[in-house]
Amino acid sequence: MLEKTYDAASVEKKIAEKWEAEGAFRAGAGAEPGAEPFTIVIPPPNVTGSLHMGHALNNTLQDIMVRFERMRGKNVLWQPGMDHAGIATQMVVERQLMERQIHRRQLGREKFVEKVWEWKEQSGGAIINQLKRLGASCDWSRERFTMDEGLSKAVVKVFVQLYKEGLIYRDKRLVNWDPKLLTAISDLEVEQIEIDGHLWHFRYPIEGERFDPDNPATFITVATTRPETMLGDTGVAVHPEDERYRHLIGRHVILPIVGRRIPIVGDEYSDPEKGTGAVKITPAHDFNDFEVGKRHGLRAINVMTTEAAITLLENEDFLDGLEPTEDQRTLWRELDGLDRFEARKRIVRIMEERGLLAKVEPHRHVVPHGDRGGVPIEPFLTDQWYVDAKTLAKPAIASVREGRTVFVPKNWEKTYFDWMENIQPWCISRQLWWGHQIPAWYGPDGHVFVEEDEETALEAAIQHYIALEGPWKAWVEDKLENFKPGEILTRDEDVLDTWFSSALWPFSTLGWPDQTKELATYYPTSVLVTGFDIIFFWVARMMMMGLHFTGKEPFHTVYVHALVRDKHGAKMSKSKGNVIDPLELIDQYGADALRFTLAIMAAQGRDVKLDPQRVAGYRNFGTKLWNATRFAQMNGVAHDPAFRAENARLTLNRWILTELTRAARAITEGITSYRFNEAAGSAYRFVWSLFCDWYLELLKPVFAGDDEAAKAESRACAALVLDEIYKLLHPMMPFMTEELWALTAGEGGRDDLLALTRWPNPTFEDEQAAADINWLIDLVSGIRSVRSEMNVPPSATAPLIAVGAEAETRERIARHEPAIRRLARVGEVGFAAEVPKGSAQIVLGEATFCLPLGDLIDLQAEIARLEKELARNGAEIQRLEKKLGNEKFVASAPEEIVAAEREKLAEYTEARTRLEAALARVREAG
Repeated sequence: MLEKTYDAASVEKKIAEKWEAEGAFRAGAGAEPGAEPFTIVIPPPNVTGSLHMGHALNNTLQDIMVRFERMRGKNVLWQPGMDHAGIATQMVVERQLMERQIHRRQLGREKFVEKVWEWKEQSGGAIINQLKRLGASCDWSRERFTMDEGLSKAVVKVFVQLYKEGLIYRDKRLVNWDPKLLTAISDLEVEQIEIDGHLWHFRYPIEGERFDPDNPATFITVATTRPETMLGDTGVAVHPEDERYRHLIGRHVILPIVGRRIPIVGDEYSDPEKGTGAVKITPAHDFNDFEVGKRHGLRAINVMTTEAAITLLENEDFLDGLEPTEDQRTLWRELDGLDRFEARKRIVRIMEERGLLAKVEPHRHVVPHGDRGGVPIEPFLTDQWYVDAKTLAKPAIASVREGRTVFVPKNWEKTYFDWMENIQPWCISRQLWWGHQIPAWYGPDGHVFVEEDEETALEAAIQHYIALEGPWKAWVEDKLENFKPGEILTRDEDVLDTWFSSALWPFSTLGWPDQTKELATYYPTSVLVTGFDIIFFWVARMMMMGLHFTGKEPFHTVYVHALVRDKHGAKMSKSKGNVIDPLELIDQYGADALRFTLAIMAAQGRDVKLDPQRVAGYRNFGTKLWNATRFAQMNGVAHDPAFRAENARLTLNRWILTELTRAARAITEGITSYRFNEAAGSAYRFVWSLFCDWYLELLKPVFAGDDEAAKAESRACAALVLDEIYKLLHPMMPFMTEELWALTAGEGGRDDLLALTRWPNPTFEDEQAAADINWLIDLVSGIRSVRSEMNVPPSATAPLIAVGAEAETRERIARHEPAIRRLARVGEVGFAAEVPKGSAQIVLGEATFCLPLGDLIDLQAEIARLEKELARNGAEIQRLEKKLGNEKFVASAPEEIVAAEREKLAEYTEARTRLEAALARVREAG
């Protein structure tokens, strides 16, 4: 007999150990001979990470599919692993070293990397155990890491091949530069933060005019939020159609403080309606300016160090072409070496002292910050390694355009195309020590040799320099006579962007570049489950790399799930204090409750608004199933191998078997069409409502009766349906269902774990039996609904009058009258030609069922109650309409707050309709 209550904490630990001991999740476990493969590669979490609600949703949905397909007999692999998380991991280890007053440069690169590996072995990867607590059924024996030996081999091969194909190259371009971490970072690692700043309006004197701050004809005014960048200005842009400035196009201004002569160019980038209509152009310090500079051949002059300090005095690019006055040299000495924000203050002061500051305006604007370093990033001109993403993107675009890979929901294809068709070169180098070091070596003249290892690079270098003849040939021959490592070649210090290695994830984890059995079996993978925010950074790049190196799309479907927000629809963030920890919910309610909540709320294209009370509610769903199983056991329900659905004779049993077939079909269709909410909803309705609330309730008279054949059939039928329920719920609620499967095994035991049992495919349907019992359910539900709406006391009973009932309905009434009276709390069931006055009415089929309200409630008291409730409802509607009619509130309040108020208004409006109908019904009766 089952325990009275289900203890999630102890059961989940026990079941997880059982799955692991029996190898339930190993690739191919439980597969039928020659089965079709089904593969998912896990989006690799950071080795520094811990489980957050996005991970919980993402991995729950993957696990539902994986468990489902495993039960369908497919050859399943859910490939797990972790990303080495270059910046995040290096920061963690550096922070630990700094606590001991050790800087990584004191250790040197090799020793520092050793420390990172030590940290990884001891403390990294905690998220893997957290995923196991969630119930993720990955093949943990195959866990990979983006820095492990096999994946490193794949990374090196891909880099070298792309370089030799001309698809990787080195270039000087703008990047997002983090002055704290001293590395380029990707767009995904940039946070856009709105701050209160200023807009400074500077006067730039026009060449050939005697500057007079009171004469606008002698200067052009530009506005900037970053005065420190003006030192690198190489142009001023105005709109070619702007009447105020059109006559100045082609002329020059003299850049204050610097003295550089810079052109005024006509470019549509300048917006006549914004600021002064004239824009300073600093190609080395602004992404938009970089493009304007390219269009007009403007120089790109970097005036900052990697730490974002001003560099002028030893800056060859800055000094080129200048003949400074002593005054200018003095100003440069003042500014040289200053932090960017100190330089900003000094520049503003200098401009003001010389009459060149027109005005200062408060200005709220967005400033990009590094999400790890936490400081404003700088668009920075540096030499970096790039991938020719435009060329690689073409086949990947065609794959989606021609339907070989599809996005679900389909609207995400537009996002994919918008990005891919306007793709920029992909910066893949990072100025870190932790990561895949770029396999490039430089000769003494700067010539680069890209090979898979240093030995091959050295051989290539020797051949290169010997072929040159002259001094270089003699130099290399001399070095070879007394060879010392590092004297001929110097390795590039940069490492690769982590997205580079994760772009290879679907095939590198299966052993590529070696042609392994796993690669042949499980690639291409089946479906990728991901959040929309990494369509560009990961999905697109996997598509590009997969097609280029294997000739096949890495997956046929990309399922894009939405965000998990708080119950009000606000994005979760630590600063808002609204983060919900999935591990805390698992501790409190169990993993099954959290998983089922996420599944039933995962509607395509709609964010999940998560309220912990919803999780509590779905824990009650599990409790309901546990108690139903316990009730069944108490009534002798046990598996009968001889029972066949088609042999059932009781209408009630034939009905539940029919509904089981329908539910299994709906759940299967929901999972296969990625409508997880519909699958979970179908399971919930069948288990809670049809099986627990109706079937078991309607079985009570059978179990209490004297018909032994009916009892035996019902016990066998209930046992069969319970077994199928455990299977149908298993992908969503694996722990409890596995436990119930074991505890209801009976004396004969089970042949296999539930996780490896075949998925239900019932085919029994009896339309007549289903219609008969569903009619009974609809009638009783309708009566209960009316009683609830009319505030009828539970003990009150009244006759039920059927009007217009035809032969079939009369037969059903006669057959089910005991159940109707017991379940709906009514007296005798009679018939009439007309609806009795003052009755509540339930229309069902051709018949109208009437409850005389005067026999059930105090009509005058109910009228007073409903009127009071309507008044309160009306006041709330009026308040909400006034609030939502306030344009200022709608414009300034957070989007989720406005949406919540609109939802409330809709709920109150719907309630008013119900209250008005109830009031009219009671007044008619009175």
